[in-house]
Amino acid sequence: MSAINRDTAVAVFLLLFCGVFYAASFQIEQTSYGTIGADVWPRLVLGVLFVLSTVYLFQSVRMGPDEAVKQKGFLVRYRNAILCYGLFLVFLLTLDFLGMLLGGVLFVFMALSVLGERTPRQLAIHAGVAVVSVGAMWSIFTFALRVILPEGEVLSIW
Repeated sequence: MSAINRDTAVAVFLLLFCGVFYAASFQIEQTSYGTIGADVWPRLVLGVLFVLSTVYLFQSVRMGPDEAVKQKGFLVRYRNAILCYGLFLVFLLTLDFLGMLLGGVLFVFMALSVLGERTPRQLAIHAGVAVVSVGAMWSIFTFALRVILPEGEVLSIW
């Protein structure tokens, strides 16, 4: 029997995660004021995660065992993750001042720029993706769902 790769272990963990939380979704209290049950949304998200984790498992099994990876330093190996967490921390710290819309656009732009190419053309694409994606999500939450998102001090001037 050959050793499993890391992706297979992660996929199995995600499938177990889905199973545990799906079972826990039966403990969600039913309310009388909603049009759909309170358990529908968590089960829908868990269903999508289950399907994606299953695809991930099949792909990782097909890939075979990992090859020996040359060990790098912790900071070098996890540089992208550390940078993304750092950017998210800055987003959270500036949320009261910038608000959800401006802070979200800056966070997405900076994350894309840190992880991707930094040519002028790519920076323009990063800016477009940031404005369109965050603007669309902000519009959905603000106008369709009527969720009040943090406005921030910058936009409250207008």
